Amino acid sequence: MSNAVSLRQYYINYSDQRSFMIKIGVINVSDRASAGIYEDIPGKAVVETLKEYLISEFETVYRVIPDEQDLISQTLIEMADVHNCCLIVTTGGTGPALRDVTPEATEVVCQKMMPGFGELMRMESLKYVPTAILSRQTAGIRNHSLIINLPGKPKAIRQCLDAVFPAVPYCIDLIEGPYLVCNQDVMKEFRPKS
Repeated sequence: MSNAVSLRQYYINYSDQRSFMIKIGVINVSDRASAGIYEDIPGKAVVETLKEYLISEFETVYRVIPDEQDLISQTLIEMADVHNCCLIVTTGGTGPALRDVTPEATEVVCQKMMPGFGELMRMESLKYVPTAILSRQTAGIRNHSLIINLPGKPKAIRQCLDAVFPAVPYCIDLIEGPYLVCNQDVMKEFRPKS
């Protein structure tokens, strides 16, 4: 039996035991997209990428909101505490501009910060653009939710997610979230051998 088939069977058995739908939150933080001036391309790019990565079925909790720190924090809390999203991905608001406040909003609501995610994303982005050093992406844990801040450009979103996502399912295991199974042809998650 192949590894992908055995993982798939494990997931099916696990889902039967837990009897709830996996939820993933996606927040596009953008003044212009929230006002309808720009199309919401970054948030849609995250959803499409996650659909490629995962064979686990999941429901998306989706928001497009302006660059307001209190609103970002409030939305993160809602997704983590009310909707029980195991993973929450934000796009936008990670640069040095005055209205870029997504990392600050994330830090306020998290019990633990996971700086390795931001470090790896910047290292990956530096392969493509020197301005990656201006990005302040980060990640953190709120209860049973992993929150990851991504940049706002769809190409950079994919580059950053490709770099960090192998560690995401195991991180969610460690915070007692649902068991995520990846499509091994697209994304190979890492879990230590028991």
